[in-house]
Amino acid sequence: MKAYAAEFFGTFWLVLGGCGSAVLAAAFPEVGIGLLGVSFAFGLTVLTMAYAIGHISGCHLNPAVSIGLVAAGRFQASKLVPYIAAQVAGALAAAGVLYLIASGKAGFDLAGGFASNGYGEHSPGGYSLLAAAVAEIVMTAFFLIVILGATDKRAPAGFAPIAIGLGLTLIHLISIPVTNTSVNPARSTGVALFVGDWAVAQLWLFWVAPIAGAVLGALIYRFIGDEKS
Repeated sequence: MKAYAAEFFGTFWLVLGGCGSAVLAAAFPEVGIGLLGVSFAFGLTVLTMAYAIGHISGCHLNPAVSIGLVAAGRFQASKLVPYIAAQVAGALAAAGVLYLIASGKAGFDLAGGFASNGYGEHSPGGYSLLAAAVAEIVMTAFFLIVILGATDKRAPAGFAPIAIGLGLTLIHLISIPVTNTSVNPARSTGVALFVGDWAVAQLWLFWVAPIAGAVLGALIYRFIGDEKS
């Protein structure tokens, strides 16, 4: 239960920090943090939580990561469902807190997207479904490769959170214009359920593509990282 609670609070922090930066600070008049700031915010949530709860739950914070770790033989499949449930619950709770904060400003409107992920007319840059799917699959695959490599017993000890956090930052720098960057079904679900409408209708992609990418990344790392190959 402590591991599940850690995943709940860790995912809460990821969504509140990452999506919160996008909703509250990205376009703040004159001193907004912009795309670069939001990218670092997401990376910093993972970096800080990896040090805080990595030794408790492994700090997955992401259903795709948990599934990828099962595919890589690094995580027990029997724990997968409760981990995913805790992650989604944490994301929903964080989205609720973010909504309470954001709605305290006059003129706030969920129609602005609330940091939801999308494609087509709901992509920040107007990218197609195919482009969004490719971006999410490839970015999540490389995220898993970074995670598996940085946490490999042969890697330098103690630096994994830095590599993983900066990896997520880079992913956001590349793909925010395409999908607003998911690579995490829990993060996508938390805010989409508050927006409803198109965000929920397009949510399927942000489960399917990250999970497919995570499994692909796990298989790639099993091939390149296997000491026997």
